[in-house]
Amino acid sequence: MKKLIQSLFKIMSTRLGFTLTLLGFYWLKSMWAYHVDFSLGLETPYQLLLTLINPIPVSLLFLGLALYTKRTRVFYVLEIFLYLVLNLILVANAIYFREFSDFITITTAMASSKVSAGLGSSAINLLRPWDIVYLLDAIILTYLFRKKLITKDPRPFPKQASIAVTSLSFLLFSINLFLAEIDRPELLSRGFSNTYVVRALGLPAFIGYDGNQTYQTQKVRSEAKPEEINTVKDYVAQHYAQPNPDYYGIAKGKNVIMIHLESFQQFLINYKLKVDDKEYEVTPFINSLYNSNQTFSFANFFHQVKAGKTSDSETLMETSLFGLNQGSFFVQYGGDNTQQAAPLILSQVGGYTSAVFHGNNGTFWNRNNVYKQLGYNYFFDQSYMSKPTKTNSFQYGLNDKVMFADSIKYLERLQQPFYTKFITVSNHYPYQNLTGDDKGFPLAKTEDETINGYFATANYLDSALEAFFNYLKASGLYENSIIVMYGDHYGISNSRNPDLAQLLDKNSETWTNYDNAMLQRVPYMIHIPGMDKGFVSTTFGGEVDALPTLLHVLGIDSSKYIQLGQDLLSPDNQQIVAFRTSGNVITPDYTSYAGKLYKTDTGEEITNPDESTVTAVNLIKEAAKKQLAISDDIQTGDLLRFYQDSGLDPLDSSKISYIKSLEDLKKIEKGLGSKSTSLYSQNGNKTTQSLYQAPSYRDLEASASSAAAAASSQAVTTDNADPSQDQELSQTETSSDTTNTPQ
Repeated sequence: MKKLIQSLFKIMSTRLGFTLTLLGFYWLKSMWAYHVDFSLGLETPYQLLLTLINPIPVSLLFLGLALYTKRTRVFYVLEIFLYLVLNLILVANAIYFREFSDFITITTAMASSKVSAGLGSSAINLLRPWDIVYLLDAIILTYLFRKKLITKDPRPFPKQASIAVTSLSFLLFSINLFLAEIDRPELLSRGFSNTYVVRALGLPAFIGYDGNQTYQTQKVRSEAKPEEINTVKDYVAQHYAQPNPDYYGIAKGKNVIMIHLESFQQFLINYKLKVDDKEYEVTPFINSLYNSNQTFSFANFFHQVKAGKTSDSETLMETSLFGLNQGSFFVQYGGDNTQQAAPLILSQVGGYTSAVFHGNNGTFWNRNNVYKQLGYNYFFDQSYMSKPTKTNSFQYGLNDKVMFADSIKYLERLQQPFYTKFITVSNHYPYQNLTGDDKGFPLAKTEDETINGYFATANYLDSALEAFFNYLKASGLYENSIIVMYGDHYGISNSRNPDLAQLLDKNSETWTNYDNAMLQRVPYMIHIPGMDKGFVSTTFGGEVDALPTLLHVLGIDSSKYIQLGQDLLSPDNQQIVAFRTSGNVITPDYTSYAGKLYKTDTGEEITNPDESTVTAVNLIKEAAKKQLAISDDIQTGDLLRFYQDSGLDPLDSSKISYIKSLEDLKKIEKGLGSKSTSLYSQNGNKTTQSLYQAPSYRDLEASASSAAAAASSQAVTTDNADPSQDQELSQTETSSDTTNTPQ
């Protein structure tokens, strides 16, 4: 054993051995940080394997640079300096993560106020006794050098060997990246979350990735000129659709509750799944809302997302601007761009408090940073809710019933009026996450297991939504609120649609891109309790049109803001739906999708269009192209920083913190005293949590079906909606989209 230890010290005394020793220490400290200070959301042994590998490639490349130096003193000084840099990054992020639940980016590092909040004078409060672990290597190495158990190596390291070490580091990184892409396809192109990148590739690689992203973003932003906003203003003025006086301000001053229906497609509305000669209504409660005269429902509302998927839909719904053609706006620009989003507008115009409730990690899609820029006062993510288990959650967060239940203790503390968003996840690919009694709804019978489970998870979402509505009614919030529900994007991808065809009474052999286009429709419903003017509208529109529609219903004129959509209730709406994929556009007359042209009302392909048709279609495509181009100019150039005509005060997002939000809400209640408008205060300072009841599918089936039957008997105006179109939906990607990808 003694000889083995002596041999080990001898190896450590060589330049390569010393480099590998530092690499080993860094690896050990990374493991400590990963499992003690960082919340990486490790869910599988494969992800654990990635964390064991990822500290090595980039840190080996970094430390290996010193091997190219010949002089002994220069080598050791440079090697120790490089090692200190790696450790400084690691320790700084460990401390920063405790305060912000995120990693330090180049942007936040440049914005010293944000970093100093975690690393400045308050850093001492964030230190933990176990942080001594980060100093153990220095103590050990100092001892070994002083005792001369390891010594300096005066021999230069061969240049070819140095190149070999560098090449090895590149090879290891390539392997690491390949393995990471298996776990999370499109990891770097779509971004997802800083946590995901660190979990897959390590902290040093994340710094390099973030540096490149920041450079590309800042390069475009720095080239933007203030006068470019004039072109945008002209477009918005020309594109503006006057509100319909019959509906303008019909919900003025009411709370707004947005419910994000994950992967929920329009064909599910009023749909009955037939299994073994028996029919099952998939979403009876949502159907009752859709058909109610208390709801403005839209039968031809299309999602308009691309690579950003769920995050793109949030961008569209809350800013009336598009996501990016490549990647996610939330990830690339959302945390820094100036924005005029719904929470900010309602806060400054209507005195609204705003909050998001989501049972997933707050860093997913960079939400913890983007929501601050949108103006959200509070963000209650998974860290505020039940601890995830195999029975109450899955890969994308807590099951919906759990999320709704856990949200109530925060919802009831918000000052009214409030603007809130609940992001559901249970109806998310692969549609197999139900357990216990919630598995009661039958599976479809096709060749595709993804399709088979889709209806069961949609039914679960429906039951969760009904339970939440019952709570709103029991607590008294219902009558003073409007509830907006929307599907974010397709749930069944184009490549799976032929297998879906049989369930839609269509032939998979004659399935066309027109059918794919129609399956890009998602629900959009504005439910206003007590109103009787609701109807099912056949107006064609998309997610970009949602915000101006909502603002006008609330009695807020959208003309002062940079919004590219049009009020769906306005008679001036042009009904041009631009998809993020170039050339894909839908109007009531024509559908151009995946290179083919169709008549929208019949689905007939137009193979030899006449001159008038060509002219009309070209004008439509130019209008769609213009809308996308204007949006891209705004988003990539951060042009809203130059816009001064909104009447909104600048937002200082650095003053928004999502840490200790409940304590902050309690302080506000206490400060307001008898003037507090929170539900908790109005309820005699008693919680309303017990009013939320979420029965299983078996308990709910009878009551939901009877509620749907009662609602369907109400008198409803339908704008001559085509019932056959309610059984079709859409997917805004091109026909080359062949997989379901996460959110």
